[in-house]
Amino acid sequence: MKKFFSPSMMCADFSNLQEEIRALAEAGADSLHLDIMDGKYVPNFGMGLQDAEYICSHSAVGADIHLMIMDPCNYIHLFAKLGCTAICIHPDSDIHVCRTLQQIRDYNIKAGLAVRPGMTYDMVRGYLPLCDYVLIMAVNPGFSGQIYLPFTDDTIRIFCAKKCDNNYKVIIDGACSPRTISHNISLGADGFVLGTSALFGKDRSYQEIFRELRAL
Repeated sequence: MKKFFSPSMMCADFSNLQEEIRALAEAGADSLHLDIMDGKYVPNFGMGLQDAEYICSHSAVGADIHLMIMDPCNYIHLFAKLGCTAICIHPDSDIHVCRTLQQIRDYNIKAGLAVRPGMTYDMVRGYLPLCDYVLIMAVNPGFSGQIYLPFTDDTIRIFCAKKCDNNYKVIIDGACSPRTISHNISLGADGFVLGTSALFGKDRSYQEIFRELRAL
């Protein structure tokens, strides 16, 4: 089965953003990944609403939005109207997780649940019937360029083993290098968010890199 690859636009060249969007789509990206941070849920600020609006309106392959913010329920409508294809939330950032996941689906947008390091399957299993995908973080949320946390393998393994129970996909986010991508494919992962570990800042064409990743 073809694996899902979504470049993290936080790592893209914003001085030539329109060309980056075009080149990534032509190289074979399945979506563009947008990290939205508020400086509260994570100790960093990421892309903003206007960045998301621009990328959503120019992407030929859609955009999936990762909300690393407090109370995402208050902002789903703002991102949904931009034309994104998926929205992912963290369960410990929202007081009514089920309602927020259903709200995302009510906009005919795929709903995702982000699982940060240290969070277990049993902690979120009740939400999974409302999820189209689970975004498992192999690094702590908030910053690019981090080192892969090996203990997340156990989390990835159990979510992959259980995915048919609720028909969700497993996407890995964080330190996705060719080596860790190959490893997580063997564990059953369906897709990957691509940042500086595999795609950006490599002085090679996106087409060449995508060809190699597709061959893993």
